[in-house]
Amino acid sequence: MNIIRSAMMAAAMLLLASCKSGNQEAATGMAEPPHLEQRGGVTQLIVKGKPWLVLGCELGNSTSSSREYMQPVWEKLKLTGVNTVLAVVSWEQTEPVEGQFDFTVVDDLIRDARTNGMKLALLWFGSWKNGITSYTPTWVKRDTKRFPLATTPEGKPLPILSTLGEETCKADAKAFAAVMQHIKEVDAREQTVVMMQMENEVGLHGHPRDYCPLAEKAFSAPVPKALTDYLTANKARLLPETLKAWEAKGCRTEGTWAEVFGPDDRAAEIFMAWHYAAYMDRITAAGKAAYSLPVFVNAWIVQPEDKRPGNYPSGGPQAQNHDIWRAAAPSIDILSPDIYLSDFPSILRLYARGGNPVFIPESRSGQQGAANAAYAIGAMGAIGYSPFGFERNCSDEVNVSFCQFYQKAGAVADTILTAQAEGRIGAAWLKGSDPQRVKDTIRLGDVKIVCELISSGMRNGGAPQLTGGTYDPAAIGYAIAIRRQPAAGSQDAEADSLNVGAGEFLFLGSNVRVTFLPADGKGFIGLAKVTEGDYDAQGRWHEGRWLNGDEIQLRYDLLYAVGESYSGQGLNFGRQEPQFLKVELFNY
Repeated sequence: MNIIRSAMMAAAMLLLASCKSGNQEAATGMAEPPHLEQRGGVTQLIVKGKPWLVLGCELGNSTSSSREYMQPVWEKLKLTGVNTVLAVVSWEQTEPVEGQFDFTVVDDLIRDARTNGMKLALLWFGSWKNGITSYTPTWVKRDTKRFPLATTPEGKPLPILSTLGEETCKADAKAFAAVMQHIKEVDAREQTVVMMQMENEVGLHGHPRDYCPLAEKAFSAPVPKALTDYLTANKARLLPETLKAWEAKGCRTEGTWAEVFGPDDRAAEIFMAWHYAAYMDRITAAGKAAYSLPVFVNAWIVQPEDKRPGNYPSGGPQAQNHDIWRAAAPSIDILSPDIYLSDFPSILRLYARGGNPVFIPESRSGQQGAANAAYAIGAMGAIGYSPFGFERNCSDEVNVSFCQFYQKAGAVADTILTAQAEGRIGAAWLKGSDPQRVKDTIRLGDVKIVCELISSGMRNGGAPQLTGGTYDPAAIGYAIAIRRQPAAGSQDAEADSLNVGAGEFLFLGSNVRVTFLPADGKGFIGLAKVTEGDYDAQGRWHEGRWLNGDEIQLRYDLLYAVGESYSGQGLNFGRQEPQFLKVELFNY
């Protein structure tokens, strides 16, 4: 045991020593730490001065707790296109004895991520995980007097730390700050760790609010002036859920929580949101004082069957609580949704309101996951996407198309990020089981791009068609479209890598057919040239076939097509395996 402990300590010292020179450089002009930056209409993650697209994988909750367990995981993930691993660092392993810190898990993750050419987003599992307290050290669990628990209205303790525990917040903040200081010492130069998650899916289970004595006293006290001042200053920009709750009692700026927001469950939820956010902001601020990395929180979103707060964790960073979180937690950068429900686009748009940066730390893999990631990155300007527990089944057949998407998106990540910042990218998300989702439209400049799920059938006189037929309910499709619009006379690097000119598009698609319409409804758009090909690991385009004839003729009922302003031609991504196509358009 002593030999193992000595080996761990020696490895940590080597990791620290390898970065000392980098830390000295940091004081003399080294790149600033990873941070978020507004570029055009999107927020991007900047690492070593360049945007970074997170093609992520969130590990299972216990996977990262053992380096030995992780070794084959790294090997599997290297083959999938994952470039960023979201991994748990827990309070219980970091501070097993109060005041004595062990950074073995952090050091192991950083070392192995570097070896495998990946970045890390570390998940701090401290006071809460999925709203429940289970990752705290034993010395916290056993001392419920110093670290009070939330209770039911009947006074029964819940296995959930109360947000009103002052000593709890201080202890959690101290541990998190120690982790951040250590990351700075060993990683400021390499910048392997690019983001941090604060806690996990926080909120109170069972009831809309906490009823412990501290919470009862706080609920009967005046609403903090900081919150009413925020609501007053931002009234014109408040989300409708916030404004409705505040207006119900006449937009009062003084009074108890019930007097300002009413006696119902919504007032209780707002109360909990304020206290969760304020608690976590203090922890975040302490960590950022040591090393300022972007920090996100993740939300257990409201489910269709939920009737009231407490059915879902009450007071978490759900979409309806974003104003409260912004008021109470200015140190937290992103309020992220964990999306497992079927209507991914609608939920994501709900969480992108108010300028909230887009990042999805937990969602699905498989073909639907590929469609989700494509839509998030292409339509919503997302920082990135991450399926949960992907290491468990990343090699399975069900994830072949997902890995192919990650690999292809990774090869053109720089192009995607530039197009995000310049507003030259869009995406479609298609699902056969939803009649409202079998078609989607992207508009880029003067071109409307109509995306339709693959279909088969006969129509308009019996001619075989590749659009407008019967849709497979199990089919899921997607397309990312990037338009190339260089300034007149420009000779930039992207033009060389894409080998395209003005009016040309790059597509990455699966299970979708694409046609083109003039946005102003005048004339027609034809396909001048269509080529298939692929990018290598260095982002260089390798051209394949020139497509024409049957490969681009989607409709043969030309008189009907012309009547609908279509040329009859389009792009055919007729299989689940994603592929690149380039198209040059012309007007006639």
